[in-house]
Amino acid sequence: MNTKDKLKIIQELSGLTQTKMADKIGVSFVAFNNWWTEKSQPRKKQETAIDAMYLEYTGQKKIPETVLLAKKELIIKESAKHKNILGTILKNPDIRDQFMLSLTYNSNKIEGSTLSEDETADIMFNDRAIPDKSLVEQLEVKNHQTALKYLFIQMKNVKKIDEDLVLKLHSILMNGIRDDAGIYRRHGVRIVGSNVPTANYLKIPKLMEEIFVDISKKQKDIISHISNIHARFEQIHPFSDGNGRIGRLILSVMLIKSNIAPAVIKQENKRLYYTYLRTAQLKNDVTQLEDFICDAVMIGFNIVNRK
Repeated sequence: MNTKDKLKIIQELSGLTQTKMADKIGVSFVAFNNWWTEKSQPRKKQETAIDAMYLEYTGQKKIPETVLLAKKELIIKESAKHKNILGTILKNPDIRDQFMLSLTYNSNKIEGSTLSEDETADIMFNDRAIPDKSLVEQLEVKNHQTALKYLFIQMKNVKKIDEDLVLKLHSILMNGIRDDAGIYRRHGVRIVGSNVPTANYLKIPKLMEEIFVDISKKQKDIISHISNIHARFEQIHPFSDGNGRIGRLILSVMLIKSNIAPAVIKQENKRLYYTYLRTAQLKNDVTQLEDFICDAVMIGFNIVNRK
């Protein structure tokens, strides 16, 4: 495969503009465009960077065990600095509100919201209606905010993550948007743009029961455990809509219960996130997703540490 073919595949999978691709490789747009038009070829160092991007966006990137272990150890050290992550979030309005905004904006944006971060903040904290934006998108913001408030308040009393909690979260998230809010889907569904098979709707209650049992099991490697649960939940796809957002809320609950900051999955990393989810689901290789979640958790710790 030549350089031009690799660049086209990277752009298709990443959604990056040619300018942003050039920035990631560390060259000017003119140099990049010359590769694109095959007027010139990259040097060895640049070719290595292109190959690394290609492996990353096609889900073939191999995460060195030492790198992943180092990231997990860093998370454990950060966790040890905080006696009570949930308490820190609840006692500091600025930290709480930053999590509210970051988690709501990015999670909704991943699902296709057209609202900007500033518009999302206006809806959340100023109760402002945004002209020319759909009512559903604005409801999604308020509902996600309400779901997070519910979680942060209830976490003190929540001893386990069970069906009642997840159905409650979905009922809040889809309130006023779907008639089947808080109910498992009763029909077949496919994940748009993915070849990952979802569960037969008749098997959903049983599969979810198994997930709730596994969530409660104590694990030495919490990041690996959480990553596996997240990949399984998203493949089951238990609801007609809102699976991604509910899955990421469950991710936050599991992390907080382990005294770890919620993972902030940035919307600009949506393509990589989906790639690593598919790799975990289809190839039973969760290492890339683990690495990705480690990075997202550190963004969460930056919010806790006001960085």
